[in-house]
Amino acid sequence: MISGKKIFYVPGLISALLIPVLFWYFGNRKLNEPIPNVMDFGLLAKLTKENHNDYFEAFRNWNYQKIIVQPNSAKSNSAFYVSKLKKLQKRNEKKTGIEFILNDYNTYGDFASLLNDMAIAKHETYGLDLDKTGHLFALTNYQDPNAKEIEYDCLLCNDVIRDEYKPTFLDDAQFFIKQLPKESFYLIFGFLIFLNISMFSVKERFLN
Repeated sequence: MISGKKIFYVPGLISALLIPVLFWYFGNRKLNEPIPNVMDFGLLAKLTKENHNDYFEAFRNWNYQKIIVQPNSAKSNSAFYVSKLKKLQKRNEKKTGIEFILNDYNTYGDFASLLNDMAIAKHETYGLDLDKTGHLFALTNYQDPNAKEIEYDCLLCNDVIRDEYKPTFLDDAQFFIKQLPKESFYLIFGFLIFLNISMFSVKERFLN
């Protein structure tokens, strides 16, 4: 009859208790890191009397639907603004648009949310009137329904077109590893050390 023998798995117990704590600690630190966001908005050079131009004046007297953007409310009204932009595109009327009225109490978040609404609605014709009002104008990019499509000669004839490259599993794995934070490598290395010690301990106890 073979008698049972107790194995005290101390290194494995330590790793089982320590690794989750380390994951929680470093994971929280990573999640709490500020995420930098970039807003790309082209601005003209500072205008002076010498280089001043009235570029926007040609659009200022268009027929605009005025929408007052209440401070700290643009994000909550995002769906409404997007629907208005899509209706503007669908109407496709000349010299029309939407004037989003901003004031000194509006926040950076309001402005960023409006630009995000432009992207969601795929409305690319807009501008910020920094010269006078400070309002954001969404202009109609009028499309003539009777316009005839211009025919061009074959631009891609006799050209070599390569298929789109599809990453392999190894490429995806390498990309994933590169995205891991530095702390994760410490955790993996520590886990492997504890695992190695644990295997040696189990082997020695079985041999004894």
